[in-house]
Amino acid sequence: MKRLLRGVQLLEGPGVPLQRTSALLEGQSLLAWGEAAEAGVDGATQCRDAPPAALLAPVLVDPHSHLLDPFSGRAETLESLAAEAAAAGYGSVALLPEASEWRDRPEALQLRWPEPLQLLLWGAISAAGSGRHLAPLADLHQAGAVGFCDGESIPPLALLERVLLLGDADDLPLLVAPRDPSLAQSGLVREGVDTLRLGWPPEPLASELMPLQSLLALARRAPQLRLLNLSTAQAVEQLRQHPARPKASVCWWHLLQDHSTLDPLAPGWTITPVLGSATDRLALRAGLRDGVVQAVSVHHSPIDREEQMLPLDQRRPGVSGYQPVLPALWQALVAGDGWQPSELWQALSWGPSAFLGQEPESLQLGSQRWLLFDPEQAHQPRAGSLAANGPLSAQALKGQLLASGLLPVEQWSLDQG
Repeated sequence: MKRLLRGVQLLEGPGVPLQRTSALLEGQSLLAWGEAAEAGVDGATQCRDAPPAALLAPVLVDPHSHLLDPFSGRAETLESLAAEAAAAGYGSVALLPEASEWRDRPEALQLRWPEPLQLLLWGAISAAGSGRHLAPLADLHQAGAVGFCDGESIPPLALLERVLLLGDADDLPLLVAPRDPSLAQSGLVREGVDTLRLGWPPEPLASELMPLQSLLALARRAPQLRLLNLSTAQAVEQLRQHPARPKASVCWWHLLQDHSTLDPLAPGWTITPVLGSATDRLALRAGLRDGVVQAVSVHHSPIDREEQMLPLDQRRPGVSGYQPVLPALWQALVAGDGWQPSELWQALSWGPSAFLGQEPESLQLGSQRWLLFDPEQAHQPRAGSLAANGPLSAQALKGQLLASGLLPVEQWSLDQG
């Protein structure tokens, strides 16, 4: 059945102004927009006005997340992750190599999702992420690795130098976390005045800044270098001042919360890198808006209900969930800070694509890689992730994915919009 939406806000792609127009859908496919959409109407077409604030836009892209056990995981499986990503409008998800069996061999890169979803896989830099022996980078490249990463701490600089010297990684992204666990002192939040007042164990600023300085020295010779999840105002400023600035990501949760406002009993306290102050949060937003930071990561890190019941210092760090990301960031950045929708899409879609070395998403005729989002409707999550550490699961959010080519038509809530 064809559906015509009149008066929808349409964001076609990067550099194209937002326009209010008509859009024609058939099944999960976007057939046409503008005059061509009106011309495609026939007697069986269902016509309706779109909700006034509804936005038709390309799908979102997640540059890095975790999936430890794709087939039998209690916290998440490949199937449940696909359902969660589709329900959130994420058409592409890139998984980090750390898993129950590290993705450090070509045969470990055989995970697939059905179209129109796209699953991308980071290959390991070293065998099992050990930092000692290089993984077969050329073979991983041939098997389809989107780039290379060794986890959430900086590997030995000698290993990175060897990667650059050998050239086996070619120009694929080399993703490195500016974090040194030996300097972290098992802290739960970033050091600062608020940390001392609250009595939380602090993680020193040096745990991010010292490895960042080493990586920035390397960046002049490594244009493919990517920085995984900056978390401090000082790191943003160092990056801003650097002449050979590498692309960097930030976790969505660091844009929303800081350790001065989060309820001590709420989920979301334990995350890597740790939460910083309000100054850090605002600096990360500013760096993202002016292009110093290029990509927002979901950095989905699922844990099951049993592990979620453990004390903070005994559970694996991280937050999970894709569906709250767009509603929460729209309210914080567009409604709250005055961002344009195109700026938010640069952070959630086009920037992450560039971070991964992929072409930017744009609306295409006949494609299923589109979403329709209403920022004014109450958020109603769909069935998806199995994880127990969703930080906003108990909060009422504003913003609903009404429809998407990623979802079966029967899962759309378009008629409620």
